[in-house]
Amino acid sequence: MAQQHSFPVDLLESQIAWYVTYGRLADTAVTGTGAAACRRRLLALSARIAAHPYWDTPAGTPAARVALKETARALVVAGAAGCPTG
Repeated sequence: MAQQHSFPVDLLESQIAWYVTYGRLADTAVTGTGAAACRRRLLALSARIAAHPYWDTPAGTPAARVALKETARALVVAGAAGCPTG
């Protein structure tokens, strides 16, 4: 049976923002400084996600990392994620 995860809102929002930004970068319309800005944002979001205090708790297992990605991706695909910034 799959374990249910309760992620901190800021962690989930960061992962959602990562997918949204990655999608923008993958869009062929992003060129020049737009692409560079997306890459910088991806690096910043990756660091924020990896260093989040949640991973230092007993709940921060490798399975939780996968579940975070799956949850965020499903929200982005469903269009329920909006377009986070910051």
